[in-house]
Amino acid sequence: MSGPTVPQDRDGRPSRELHRYDRQMLLPGFGADGQRRLLRSTALILGCGALGTVAADLLARAGIGHLVIIDRDFVELGNLQRQVLFDERDAAEALPKAEAAKRKIACINSQVRVSAIVDDLNHTNIAEYAAGADVLVDGLDNFETRYLANDFAVKHAVPYVYGAAVGTAGMSYAILPHTRNGHAPWETATTGSRATPCFRCLFEQAPPPGESPTCDTVGVLGAASAIIANFQVAESLKILTGHFDRVSPTMLNIDLWSNTMTQLKVSQVREHGDCPCCKRHDFEFLDGKAGSSAAALCGRDAVQLRHRQHQGELNLDEIAQRLSRFGAVVSNGFMLRAEIRDNGKPYELTLFADGRAIVKGTGEPSEARGVYARYVGS
Repeated sequence: MSGPTVPQDRDGRPSRELHRYDRQMLLPGFGADGQRRLLRSTALILGCGALGTVAADLLARAGIGHLVIIDRDFVELGNLQRQVLFDERDAAEALPKAEAAKRKIACINSQVRVSAIVDDLNHTNIAEYAAGADVLVDGLDNFETRYLANDFAVKHAVPYVYGAAVGTAGMSYAILPHTRNGHAPWETATTGSRATPCFRCLFEQAPPPGESPTCDTVGVLGAASAIIANFQVAESLKILTGHFDRVSPTMLNIDLWSNTMTQLKVSQVREHGDCPCCKRHDFEFLDGKAGSSAAALCGRDAVQLRHRQHQGELNLDEIAQRLSRFGAVVSNGFMLRAEIRDNGKPYELTLFADGRAIVKGTGEPSEARGVYARYVGS
């Protein structure tokens, strides 16, 4: 998935087509060489929501050569408050988010090649979709897929820029994976290793479903997600232009409502832990050993989901309390059944204490995962 060649004139200088990036090329450490590298680069945008749309927009304007955008969802009116590449026409037509983003980017920067993928990212297809990517940009909404992306990033030595925003808060961190042979561009004998802890080092276990807030349960401030995505893009540009020494060694943590901004020092986390991913090279999410499985239930217009890593961890009483604002909820300590209307479409969500869930109202696993992620969590 390599990007287009960089336009040049007969003297080997950047052509007039690069004049649109003049202000960017004036930046210290960027220049024409940095722009050329960017134009040869590919970024994979993992999810095209509040974070992903801002990241795709800014990377396109910066002049990246190739954007690969993957998202399983469609544009809805409720997205427009924070998802900047979409408009009311996209929502009225229910366009797939990846395709709608591709159309907008074509109007913003026609030099950028965009691959729009409408699919549910999982262990069976990530290798295909991420082939040739120079950076993975996180626009995801759940821990499971983040662990999957992290596994791929560590195994194949691809930088992964984590980001998350919910409510009025957000966090981001650029991951330069440790490699077995120490031969990644950020691990050199001259400059020393710039490798960082991976996502699994920072979050060894996902919180049990229902304990983490989601955008659909507590809301999200568009400004918070935009700030996080801007930080992700800045880190991505440093990576894609080869300025690994400029990548932040700390994790950004902000809350715009309480006016707090913290840089968390996390560089020693890997050293003091026993990460199953980047230390033991056990890629259980990439290998399909961990994570959820999905199966359409024949004749029932329903999908069963199973989260292997959270069996027995569901607090049904807490989840029932949270979901009661969306519709009728029945809970008996063994199972929970909730009626949810998501953007006008009715669903029945049933959760079991052993980690299983049944989403009634769709036969599509990707749609069921989306409902689960929005109302229960990772």
